[in-house]
Amino acid sequence: MTAPLTPERVRADVAELLGCEPGAIAPDDNLLDLGLDSMRIMTLVERWRSDGAPSLEFPDLAEQPELGRWTELVTGAAA
Repeated sequence: MTAPLTPERVRADVAELLGCEPGAIAPDDNLLDLGLDSMRIMTLVERWRSDGAPSLEFPDLAEQPELGRWTELVTGAAA
């Protein structure tokens, strides 16, 4: 069973793909500037879709690549 889509889970998933500690990412950091690329974003979209955010689309994340915005989109909560 996978962990529920919480703000902590979103932060941890992003940090895993960036190869950093979750606490190193601020809610307003541009994740593309930190090294996230389109392939990794698609990995997150697929992961989060299957774990409880079925309507999530790539452009949702690519248009505003900040952790805070992604957390709102995926969980409905602030980062």
